[in-house]
Amino acid sequence: MTEKSIFNPEQQQKDISSKIVAGLERISEVFKTLLWDKAKLVGLSPIQIQLLIFIAFHKPELCNVSHLAKEFNITKPTVSDAIKILDKKGMIIKDYSATDNRSYSIHLSQLGQEILSKTNDFANPLKNEIDGLGQSELDDVFKTLGELIYKLNRNGILTVQRTCYGCTFYQKNKNVDFCNLLDQELLVKDIRLDCPEFEIRQ
Repeated sequence: MTEKSIFNPEQQQKDISSKIVAGLERISEVFKTLLWDKAKLVGLSPIQIQLLIFIAFHKPELCNVSHLAKEFNITKPTVSDAIKILDKKGMIIKDYSATDNRSYSIHLSQLGQEILSKTNDFANPLKNEIDGLGQSELDDVFKTLGELIYKLNRNGILTVQRTCYGCTFYQKNKNVDFCNLLDQELLVKDIRLDCPEFEIRQ
C-alpha cells in the first residue's frame, strides 16, 4: 500500500490528483508558518489569533464556543481554554444571554482590536504571490477551490462551510450560477466562500 501513498513521489508522478494533494499540503505548511510567526510576535497561540480574526469579522451568533469548535474542527474544551486566556488578557468581551447565563457570544475589546491590527495580515505573503496570477488562472483556481470545499463539506470531512453552493438561495440554471437572495447571476468572482447571508440548504 505504501507505494500508492499520496506522499510517495513515484505515486505523484503517476497521478495528478496525488500531486495536487501534496501541493495543498505544502501550502497548508506555509499558512501554519506565517501564523506561527505572528503568534510569536504578540505572545499568543495560533488558534488564539485565528479566534480573534474570526470573531472580528463574523456576526455574534457565530461567535460562541459551540460554533467556534465546529468552525475550527477542535473540541469545545480547547476553545474554552483559548477564550479563557484571551479573556484574562483583556482581548475579548463576553456578552451573556439574557435567558441563559451560561451562554454568551464573544466580541473583541479595544486591546483585542489592537492585536487584530497586528495579526490579521499574516497571510498577506501568500496573497501577494496569488495576486501575480492572471485573471483566468485566478478564476480557475477559485472555482476549483470552491467546489472542493463544498464537496468536502458534503462528505462530512469539512464540518462548516458557508459557500454559495450549499446555500438555500443558490440555484444552478443550466450552466448559470444564480442567487435568489440577490436576484442576480453569479460570475465565478461573485461566488462566496464565507457569505454573511448564508443559509444552509435543507
